[in-house]
Order: sequence, then C-alpha cells, then structure tokens
Amino acid sequence: MDFFIQMINGLGLGSIYALVALGYSMVYGIIQLINFAHGDIIMVGAYVVFMAMSSGGVPALPAVLLSIVVCTVLGVVAPCWALSSSVSRTIACWSRMRRACLC
Repeated sequence: MDFFIQMINGLGLGSIYALVALGYSMVYGIIQLINFAHGDIIMVGAYVVFMAMSSGGVPALPAVLLSIVVCTVLGVVAPCWALSSSVSRTIACWSRMRRACLC
C-alpha cells in the first residue's frame, strides 16, 4: 500500500514539475527569453523578509524594502546568468533586455 501512495505522490509532484517546465518552454519559445518572473522570485523575496526579521531583527518595513531590492537584482541578473553559456549569448541577452525595457 505504501508503494501505491508513493506512486501517486510522485505522479502528482511530477505533474507540477511538468506544468512549470511547460510554462517556461512556452515563454522561451515565443519570446526567446527565459522569464523568471514566476513565483520563485516572489518566494525568494518572502524568504529574505523572513530571514531579515527573524535572524537580523530588522523591522518589517526595512525588511520589505530589502526584499524589493534583492528581488529586483535577482530578476535582472537571473535571465542572463541562465543563458551565459557563452559571451555572445550574454551580450545578446542584455541587448534583448534593454530593447524590451525601452519599447
């Protein structure tokens, strides 16, 4: 019975991974840019707030502002870091991001 339950749990978790991968591949296929603006960056922001408030003793408002800065930097750097297998791809990534922001 445990094997059957673990099989169902694995299929459920695998389905979630498949949906996330499908979303990333659809966005990349359409705009040729990996979109990391999903819940993972929001989760990093929540973790930054949690750690700043619990470990650092930082009040809520400065912790949220710190989280905004960290998430902004992560959102700008993550796509180019993910595509930085070569220098030319990194330059193309930065130029594509600049064009997207200026349009």
